[in-house]
Order: sequence, then C-alpha cells, then structure tokens
Amino acid sequence: MLLEDRNSLDKIESKHTNEFPTVITDLPEADIQAKGIKAWILQSERHQLIFFEMQPTALVPEHSHSYPQWGMVIEGRMKLTINGKTKTIQKGDEYLIPTQAKHHAKFLTKTRVIDFFSEKTRYKTKTAK
Repeated sequence: MLLEDRNSLDKIESKHTNEFPTVITDLPEADIQAKGIKAWILQSERHQLIFFEMQPTALVPEHSHSYPQWGMVIEGRMKLTINGKTKTIQKGDEYLIPTQAKHHAKFLTKTRVIDFFSEKTRYKTKTAK
C-alpha cells in the first residue's frame, strides 16, 4: 500500500461516525415501511446484503422467513428475540436467525446493522416519487 493511501485510510478510520459512508448510502435505498429505519441494498444474483440504520424508536415486528439470516451490529445496541429467547446484541456481536425462526427486534440506541439474506428478493428498492 502506498504511504499516501495509508494516510487517507488513517483519516477515515480515526473519524468516529454514526452513519454509513457515501460508498454505502450511494447504493439503492430499500423500501422499508417501518418508521425509524433506513437501509441500502447490495444485490447479488442469489442474495442481498442490507445496510440498516435504525433510530432508538424503531421496532421490527415479529416475523419469519423461509431462509436463514446472518447479521452483525456495527454500532449501537438492540434487543433481539429469536424463537422466544431475547438477547441484547451490541457493537461487534453477530447473530444467526435460522430458517422459519420467529424473530423481532427493539433498538435501544441508534443502531447500524449489516444483514445477509440468502434470498435475492427480501427487500425491494425504493422507487422515485
């Protein structure tokens, strides 16, 4: 790596932020119906990687799907309930939601999460209005 590149990386890494950078927010925005949640989609042929930003007022209602979901908290804290078992998940924690598992989430702080869905159509992009 060039020294110039390393210096640029140091500036980025040392800057503490509670938002995703434009390299993420320039992705197509997901059409999320829940209040207090924004998300961006990285689409592949068979999967989706979703970058979520949740306000502390956001709630994800109980639901399940026919494919597994893996996620990691980038910033913040949430209470995640999977099949009736609740855990507080925070920055750096990973979770796996099995196929057909009923799950819901409550966000305790502003939270950023990356979720991998092994389904290519979990979320649709927001259409221009």
